[in-house]
Order: sequence, then C-alpha cells, then structure tokens
Amino acid sequence: MNAEPASNLLRRPGPPEPVPHVDPPRASDPRFSEVVPHHARLVSLYDQAIFSEGPTWWPARGILVWSDVEGRRVLGWHADGCVRVVIDATPFINGNTVDRDGNLVHCEHGNRRLSRTSPDGRYEALVETYEGRRFNAPNDVVCAADGALWFSDPAYGLRLPRQGVLAASDLGHHSVYRFNPADGSVRRMTDLGQPNGLAFSPDGRTLYVSDTSRTEGGDGHTIHEYAVVDDQTLGEPRVFAEIEPGVPDGFRVDDRGWIWTSSEAGVQVLSAEGHRLGLIPTPQVCSNLCFSPEQQRLFITSKQHLYALDLAAR
Repeated sequence: MNAEPASNLLRRPGPPEPVPHVDPPRASDPRFSEVVPHHARLVSLYDQAIFSEGPTWWPARGILVWSDVEGRRVLGWHADGCVRVVIDATPFINGNTVDRDGNLVHCEHGNRRLSRTSPDGRYEALVETYEGRRFNAPNDVVCAADGALWFSDPAYGLRLPRQGVLAASDLGHHSVYRFNPADGSVRRMTDLGQPNGLAFSPDGRTLYVSDTSRTEGGDGHTIHEYAVVDDQTLGEPRVFAEIEPGVPDGFRVDDRGWIWTSSEAGVQVLSAEGHRLGLIPTPQVCSNLCFSPEQQRLFITSKQHLYALDLAAR
C-alpha cells in the first residue's frame, strides 16, 4: 500500500455542497430535536467514491478518514474542505478506528486481517489468524478503554469480489474477537449470523453488535447488547433493537448513551433504553457514521458520498 501519494488531491478546498430533495430530520421524541434541530440540513463533503464506509476522526492528523472499499483507497477530509488520498491501493480496507497510541487501525477484507497506520505513515499488519486459521474478512473495529481491539468478522469479503477476494471460510463461523496488542492474544467473544458494526457504551460496560445477515438471506437486522465483565468477558446477548428498513450496518454511541445507527432510510437514533428518538433521512442507503471530537457534527457515509450534518451547540 502507498501512504500519501504525491498526486493525492481529489477535491480542492472549498465549502460543502448542499443536498437537494432530502427530507428534514424527523423527531419521534422531543429530546431528539434538542440535539438535531429540525432546520439542520445535510451537506455533501465528497461525492466521487464508489462505496464509502468506515468513517472515523483521526486526531493525530485532524482529519476525517473513511474507506472507499471498492475504490481501494482510504480518503481524508480536511477542515478547509479538501479531500486527499490517505492510503492508496488498499487490500479492500473497510472499517477503521484509532487506537490509544493515535494509530489508525484498519479492517482488511483482502488480506483478511487487522493492520495499522501510524501518524507518520508507517504501515504494519497486526493480526490475521485465530487458532492458526485465517479470519474471514474483518469488517468493523473499535478500541476499548484498556487498549484492546474488538472487531467483527463476517463473510462479506469472501463473497463479494468487488469488496474482497473470493474464498471459502477457514473458520466456519462468523464471530466477534478481542485482540490485545500488548500480548498478541486473540479471544473469540461471540458468534452471530453476520456480525458487523460494534460500539461500547460510554462507561464501557455494554458492547453493542449488529447482525446484518438479512443481506445474505438470513433474518438478522438487529443490534444486540452484551454486558462486559472485567473488560474482557461478555454476558448473554439481548436483542436491543430491530432496525427497519434495511440493516444496522455501522453505528456509534454518543456520550449520552444514544445509539446512532445506519439504515436503509438514513440514520436512526435510539435512546440507551431502546426508545426510538428520531431519523435523519439520507438520499441513499446509509452505511456508517461517526462524530467530530466534540460531537457537534455528524459524518455519514452513503454509497459514493461523505455527508455531514451539524448538531445543536452544547
């Protein structure tokens, strides 16, 4: 892979583009309007990707990064509006997160592993096997408070040639894993039909994981919740929410404990108790999302687009 190629400018600095013909946010609970004003409108920050996924804020560089999975690039949006290629010729990188040392951690569909890129551009593989067998195609990843990397491992990269490499699973199961970079250990934490997005509650005591097996002919379109015990053991799963229409691909939990999840209709927002608070419609199917550091701006990936929506001042 090539970090920061010389001809990496994709969009020149400038203001975002308005998004016409999209419905305004819809509140189901008054609390939603206090955070997402009815007058808030989507803007387009970039619209030339092929399939956008894996957005995350990278503090070390002060940019929003996301994956163009099918375009095989990791892109970066800068505060002046320009978009640059951060990593070129990727092995179908999908999900990204930032670890405790400020490195950008990637889920690679093509190489079927986790890798990381340091702020100065150094790249290295992290982990690619469990009990001697290769992962399926790591999809999404989150860093826990203790520095462990939790990631989902569905089969999409093995079955979709535009997003990975066609192959049979070495494992025979679709799981969530906990990888400890400090000692290299890998633990299989839970199995789902097709585990996908994942996030922790603000206090780290609950892990949320989505099952998107509906996209593969199954019935999973759910977010499950697990109690986290001693930072590395999961309790029994409970269905937190079923998402309609579509599936909960990627999602985030804000510092209120609200769950902001992708869906076919846009971004759906639920309280920590599972109550539906509101919807932010998007013109295309929403794949994933993340917040700015102060949680005053929401970034949304949706097919070729990177969108943004400003939230109420806090």
